[in-house]
Amino acid sequence: MPRSLEQWLVHQTQVHPHPIDMSLERCKQLLHRLDWRQPTVPVITVAGTNGKGSVTAYCTAILTAAGYRVGTFTSPHLRDYRERIRLDGRLVTEAELLEVFERIEAARILADEISLTYFEYNALAAFLLFETTRMDVWVLEVGLGGRLDAVNLVDATVAVVVSIALDHQEYLGTTLDAIAREKAGVFRPGRSAVLGSRDAPPILESIATAVGARAKRLGRDFDYVRAAGRWRYLGSGRERVGLPPPALAGDTQFANAATALAALEELEPQLNVADEAVARGLQAVRLSGRFQIIAPADGQPTWILDVAHNPAAAMVLAHNLRAMPISGRTYAVCGVLSDKDAAGIAAAIRDCIDAWWLCSIEGARGTSAVQLAERMGSEISVPVTQAADIAAACAAAAAASRGGDRIVVFGSFSTVGPALDWLEQQQISAADC
Repeated sequence: MPRSLEQWLVHQTQVHPHPIDMSLERCKQLLHRLDWRQPTVPVITVAGTNGKGSVTAYCTAILTAAGYRVGTFTSPHLRDYRERIRLDGRLVTEAELLEVFERIEAARILADEISLTYFEYNALAAFLLFETTRMDVWVLEVGLGGRLDAVNLVDATVAVVVSIALDHQEYLGTTLDAIAREKAGVFRPGRSAVLGSRDAPPILESIATAVGARAKRLGRDFDYVRAAGRWRYLGSGRERVGLPPPALAGDTQFANAATALAALEELEPQLNVADEAVARGLQAVRLSGRFQIIAPADGQPTWILDVAHNPAAAMVLAHNLRAMPISGRTYAVCGVLSDKDAAGIAAAIRDCIDAWWLCSIEGARGTSAVQLAERMGSEISVPVTQAADIAAACAAAAAASRGGDRIVVFGSFSTVGPALDWLEQQQISAADC
């Protein structure tokens, strides 16, 4: 068997013939071999095209502030694989991962081998670690879709669908309704289904009703009101008043925070969360790469990093940029994977950008700067420079900028992660990275 985490991660990319293979059967078989049982503690499962990472982060931060031991599973990671699994506020250790990977592998090769994808190893490891470390509550972020995602092997006490937009059409379908059907696969009979978008497709609620889940929708069953630097959550028969703004930047974060509170409300009275814990959690929450602002030193540009990787997310990024006018220019460092709508992303944000640095991304889904320029070129009318990689693009944009300017890095987790590495190497607000 592999001996290091790096060796294990390479091994996990080679076991299954396809990096993505939507099915629950392989993981079901393996969990059966491990005699795994559904958790007896509450589980929050968070799905959605955009915003699910933020809602997951709010749920985790607020529950932690309330004194609960939270197991959190997210994907993908930005800089360190261990980001994907957090145990009571800390990253999983390499030793813990190696031990659980060995358990999974021993069961996988028993009798007839079970072929697992990289993500399936990851999700199974999270389930087993949360079980053995006796977490009080699990918060699980869906990786892709919902119905056939490995996370959906766990029955959610509360299932959240944050938003629906076009993305991953090759796996989820080419219409909003088709994508909504896949994400609604996390709903369970007799359990709560929280819908965190005012314009969620009606089919989401129809599916919730059909499976016997209790639908709870933003703007109808829960909402929020902003006033004088504070905000108020309006829930099912209760209010939380005088709340501090979420620590994550951007207007959309109020809706994400309210959605998290709506999910937590459904866990009462099994898990009670006081208003003071909500306030501490909202202020304590951290999530790299979601409109993350790195304040400039004197004479230096502001850096903004956002993993926006589809047109809907790029529209939110553009809205946030417009809400923060600056005296200087806005430069883009952008890298987009080959299976994403690069032209749609450019169209959504082009009016906010004064010059672009397009960069190459390596890997099976990567694309070169030349290819990216061809895909985005018809949507861009300002200067475009092609860079060999993210570090080169960041360096070139930084050299071209001055105080009062800002550099926006976006397009993919695979773009923002290396950019954070470069910023840290340059000692540019490294503490914020």
